[in-house]
Amino acid sequence: MAQQALPERGARLGRPMGAAAARETVHGVVLLLPGADPAGTRRPSRLSAAAVLPLARRMVRAGRSEGLTAHVVHYRCRGWNGASADPATDAGWAAEEVVRRYGDIPICLAGHGMGARAALRAAGHPAVSSVVALAPWLPEPDTEPAPEPVKQLVGRKVLIAHGTNDERTDPDLSYRLAERAKKVNRDVCRFEVHTDGHGLHQHRSEVQALVIDFLLGSLFASGYSRPVADALAAPPPLGLRMPLAAGFGANLRR
Repeated sequence: MAQQALPERGARLGRPMGAAAARETVHGVVLLLPGADPAGTRRPSRLSAAAVLPLARRMVRAGRSEGLTAHVVHYRCRGWNGASADPATDAGWAAEEVVRRYGDIPICLAGHGMGARAALRAAGHPAVSSVVALAPWLPEPDTEPAPEPVKQLVGRKVLIAHGTNDERTDPDLSYRLAERAKKVNRDVCRFEVHTDGHGLHQHRSEVQALVIDFLLGSLFASGYSRPVADALAAPPPLGLRMPLAAGFGANLRR
């Protein structure tokens, strides 16, 4: 008897949260991209997806009146896997799936760690209007033949936040990326979270408040608070190392 090949495992969207779950009209979608590993073809851990759920829930509570829906993206595998850039490919598929389900609406890609790199890399999809990259995992310049691309960020609003004490992903690399991105797109802002680590737990409420303010402003044109507005408007390199909020103790470094 001939053996049948198993179907290839695909990426998928988690259950909708917010407007779509309540059967209300959807006016904007945020796709949550969990962290991942540098390499690996096994299924992702459920814990990685669970880690972004608290932020997703807070987002949809804040954006309920605007018609916001959130989905967690479940990757095909747990690794970035070099040139395959599997999480970024899955993020692009997820954006296309949002268009198929909800039509022509703006999308924000929001990721943490490896998911933040996927969000930045997949920002070129036509439906993506903004990107949130928290503690992005980026390669050392001498480990890959070409620098991380930034041209796909043109026309998008981009928020990067990174803890100064992050021991898993290098905050200096996200600063260098933001500097290069700012040269092709003025709507890039980067905040340093003073003394915080990779998970951004120490100042979680402030980080989430900043992200939500940015999300609602970029998807629904509801305006920004002054810290975000100042960071987006500032000429390079000012704004790339801005403290997250008063009292964090971080200084601007030019």
